[in-house]
Amino acid sequence: MELIDSHCHLEEIENLGSAIEKAKSAGVVAIIGVGSDYSSNSQVLKIAEKYRGFVYPALGFHPARLEATQIAQNLKFIEDHLTEVNGIGEVGLDYDKRITKIAPKELQKSVLAEVLAIAQKYQKPVVIHSRYAWRDALSLVEGAQIKKAVFHWYTGPSSVLKDIVHQGHLISATPAAEYHQEHRRAIKAISLENLLIETDSPVSYGMNPKWQAEPADILRSLKAVAQLKGISEQELAQITTRNAIEFFDLPLRV
Repeated sequence: MELIDSHCHLEEIENLGSAIEKAKSAGVVAIIGVGSDYSSNSQVLKIAEKYRGFVYPALGFHPARLEATQIAQNLKFIEDHLTEVNGIGEVGLDYDKRITKIAPKELQKSVLAEVLAIAQKYQKPVVIHSRYAWRDALSLVEGAQIKKAVFHWYTGPSSVLKDIVHQGHLISATPAAEYHQEHRRAIKAISLENLLIETDSPVSYGMNPKWQAEPADILRSLKAVAQLKGISEQELAQITTRNAIEFFDLPLRV
């Protein structure tokens, strides 16, 4: 099987070289390395250069990383490097109380609107973070006339999911598909052509015990989603890999 990890924070992985080799052994043919702020965006570009043809960069501005003094700097960095990337992300909104204390909702929406305007101007696909802000995030995507967006690790309501699909966008499934009921419900409901798989490495999953993901764990995403959809892992791999190639305009054949 040939797999694509469509969302990974490679700059946060401690032993990246080893993780890359394990991923290749697991059948991964490409990883989308997503950025979160000015510093990580810079690192993502360097990692993509080092692993050219395997790591494809996306530059972002995570709502939890909205440092007021760096907003203009990071937006400029993103726009200045768009010819080098395959997408914009991770960007979005996060209405968790811990995040809104640091970055108020109105600031988050203002920054997301600016990033989406850049994405629309250069016709780049967007990777959306939307925790507890699903409707607002989709409304901003729609308002910016974004043609291609993926709502990463979607756990929101069915009504928003229907509108995501109606507008031609995608969601992505993580290893949380093994146990997270809202995530599982969304995966069951969505059509295969609107689905990607990812690991969000190196995030931790599970309850007892927790475990830290790396790109090779895309196999866990694949297995969990295949079981939910009632299809073979091979068929799901073919579909989601094809979806990722088309979404991010990757120079791959599978």
